[in-house]
Amino acid sequence: MPPTTPRAGYTLPVFACAAAIAALRWLRTPQSIATVDVDLLEPAETVTIPIEQVAGLKPDTALAMTRSDPGDNLDLTRHTPLWALVEWGDASQLEPIVLQGGEGLGRQADGQAAIYAYAKRLLMENLQRWLEPHETIQVTLILPEGRALAKRTSNEAFGVVEGLSLLGTTGISQPLSAPGQLEVFREALRQKTDWFDCLVFCVGENGLDLMRQMGVEPSRLVKTANWLGPLLVEAGMQGVQSILLFGYHGKLLKLAGGIFHTHHHVADGRLEILTAHGAIAGLPTKDLQAIFGSATAEDGLRYLRHLDETEGQFWVEQIYSAIAETIDLRSHAYIQTHTEGCVKVGTVLFDRDRQILVKSQAGVALLEQVLLV
Repeated sequence: MPPTTPRAGYTLPVFACAAAIAALRWLRTPQSIATVDVDLLEPAETVTIPIEQVAGLKPDTALAMTRSDPGDNLDLTRHTPLWALVEWGDASQLEPIVLQGGEGLGRQADGQAAIYAYAKRLLMENLQRWLEPHETIQVTLILPEGRALAKRTSNEAFGVVEGLSLLGTTGISQPLSAPGQLEVFREALRQKTDWFDCLVFCVGENGLDLMRQMGVEPSRLVKTANWLGPLLVEAGMQGVQSILLFGYHGKLLKLAGGIFHTHHHVADGRLEILTAHGAIAGLPTKDLQAIFGSATAEDGLRYLRHLDETEGQFWVEQIYSAIAETIDLRSHAYIQTHTEGCVKVGTVLFDRDRQILVKSQAGVALLEQVLLV
């Protein structure tokens, strides 16, 4: 019996936008609002989002609330409330719409609210349609449970603190870990192999977003979630010639230890892998102990960078280059073992600031290839 296709839902920016639209509509005409329509922009379709509550707080201020629905996905933000406080602006406001982060919306390293490009565009374009040319508004987005939920995410690894981020490149929340999801991913990959000999595998939204910013054709990108192993095998079976693995070092370094399903509930081993490569590189025992005792892989990287800065060494380059080369070798062997196919694999790792950390030799060549095509 074929697997049931998982139900897709919507990303957090969509619900934040829906709440803001409802609050703005109430400001214009106080009313009961059960649903609002949101133009997702990406993809080009309009969807109807339920509104749980909307009310006026003052003559010039309204508050509306929605709840997240990510579809058939094991997403910790399921049913979390999103509030939007919308206020009319005054004559001193230069921009038609000012977005602000309230409680539970994370802050980036520069202190700015963690509202990324797609979320900003979604809010701006949808809200602008409800404004007259002379009108201005201030929108404060609030996630009451965001601070607590953020402790269970990797947000801090990417420099986002005190809450969740409004991240994503699309309004659709694709199921990443629901039953049947893997088959959907496989089918999407098969379609791409008709067009490209070299594919770019990205675990999550950060990698996809960076690749798009760098100019890689979006249709070449494959979102793998934690199903890296099965999708590498599928690529081998479909005759793909080369694969560029592009991802956060704290996730992809698992592959250097032969862990090809990267969800932390299945296996971790990141600090063990980092420590082992440090030992091979000749890192002193006290430093190996410090890395092994780090809370996260990001902390381990931070420790190595501190050594480089204070001792004039090159531990980061040496250790992470070895890890990237090992990822290439292990991934190539994994595909060959399961399919007898010969697929060239290259690796590019980025850090919490979304800056490229290291490229394997094959990664350098494949990155140039996908950027030039």
